[in-house]
Amino acid sequence: MTYKIDFINVRGCFFSKKLDRNVKFRFTAPDCYTKSKDLFPVLLMNDGQDYHNMNLEDTLSEAFADKNLKKFCYVGISCNENRINEYGTASTADFKNRGNKAKAYNEFIIEEFMPFLKEEFKVTKDQSDWVFCGMSLGGLSAFDIAYNHPNFFSKIGVFSGSFWWRKKAYVADDVLDRSRIILDVIKNRKETAKQQFWLQTGTADESADRNDNGVIDAIDDTKDVIKELQKKGYSYPGDITYVEVKDGKHDLATWAKVYPEFLKWAFKA
Repeated sequence: MTYKIDFINVRGCFFSKKLDRNVKFRFTAPDCYTKSKDLFPVLLMNDGQDYHNMNLEDTLSEAFADKNLKKFCYVGISCNENRINEYGTASTADFKNRGNKAKAYNEFIIEEFMPFLKEEFKVTKDQSDWVFCGMSLGGLSAFDIAYNHPNFFSKIGVFSGSFWWRKKAYVADDVLDRSRIILDVIKNRKETAKQQFWLQTGTADESADRNDNGVIDAIDDTKDVIKELQKKGYSYPGDITYVEVKDGKHDLATWAKVYPEFLKWAFKA
């Protein structure tokens, strides 16, 4: 009997001592994975439960078949009802105490899950071939973890990131608006490590415009992140890629549509 395998798709469960729960994950690899003696680059993604709703099965299958892309493995990490607490910034919870388990989630990724993946799957141990991405609050989490661990990740992808996450409620006429936690996360890292950033927003991500400057907050926040990264020495354009989707919304359909473009950036041969 003759048959062809398009890709490999495995669902699993990993018990995390840091989070004190089972964490569901999905591992997807190209057809050459089983016979290959090489170790594969990795795309790690928060909110892996959105795999089907973002049509990633077809998107990844097409990417695996693209000769202009490096062969890589996708690992989607599913969240649970504690998402609002496990995602966020490890340095501090927000002013409503959301993200109070972000430090534990950070430790789960770095100290538990990545060692597990490297032990059980044919994935690279080379930092230059690990990418971490996420959408919305999952994007903030991916950025925070990867940025603070440049020896583990070389590229970071954020779709409509929740960069508004703040230490205190917004105060009108606060021109600097330094209460947004991610700005100090970027500023406070001592070294300028070799990393690249892919940041996406949609012009219809939201309607809020807290400072009345005619630009929605999602775009303002992302562009302020770019400015902060530039202060650290990252080039824009260059190290930083910014994609603004006209009429793009804060939803899975928008992120699914732009995901192939992200993969071409992340794994260009």
